[in-house]
Amino acid sequence: MSDVNITIIDREGVSHTIPAPTDMAMSIMEVVRAYELAEEGTIGICGGMAMCASCQCYILSEDVPLPEMLPDEDAMLAEAFNVKPNSRLGCQIPVTPELEGLVIELAPEY
Repeated sequence: MSDVNITIIDREGVSHTIPAPTDMAMSIMEVVRAYELAEEGTIGICGGMAMCASCQCYILSEDVPLPEMLPDEDAMLAEAFNVKPNSRLGCQIPVTPELEGLVIELAPEY
């Protein structure tokens, strides 16, 4: 099993540095759910289909390569609240070895 260390700042401002598996086809959203870093029922409501923005997060790392934003994610963020220039949907970011050291902050629930 291969893990990367990711730091997730939850909605209360608490920082959690956690190991995330790169060999289980998980997304950032699924990692947040697995570690229960957001209240149940408040993240990943659409099941990771880029249709609700409940998994919106702010990318705080500038040196970690992320996959390119696809049109569905861009369209969802255009309709979401609390969007910033560094906003991404956690469901659209797969956990890969390149994410080692990634730091994100979960966006507010509303």
